[in-house]
Amino acid sequence: MRWIVDGMNVIGSRPDGWWKDRHGAMVALVDKLDRWAADDRDAHGNAVTVVFERPPSRPIRSSAVEVAYAPKAAANSADDEIVRLVQADAQPDAIAVVTSDKALTDRVRQLGATVYPAERFRSLIDPPTPGQA
Repeated sequence: MRWIVDGMNVIGSRPDGWWKDRHGAMVALVDKLDRWAADDRDAHGNAVTVVFERPPSRPIRSSAVEVAYAPKAAANSADDEIVRLVQADAQPDAIAVVTSDKALTDRVRQLGATVYPAERFRSLIDPPTPGQA
């Protein structure tokens, strides 16, 4: 299984103040994905790619996750990059795209990928603390 994660969609699935530090939220997501990809039996041995619309001001490094960016920052550019990745894969039916974006969901399902809801995935890799929505 290959996981392709709509980075900002997963970040935005929990109103935890991420908008105050977008770069910090991106780094935190990659760190959580890194740990999940390296440790969790659900991800172990599977490729994980997180896609953002543009590179942050400071690079984000990961040992277990591919961090990808849309070639040009624009509206829906990360979605277009995710679709491109699914189209380019020889086995789109072995891909799970993590997003709750309806338009992106429709596009990748038409290509044969499955979709995993962003909020549910965020709870899997980053369980909410008591009192957190």
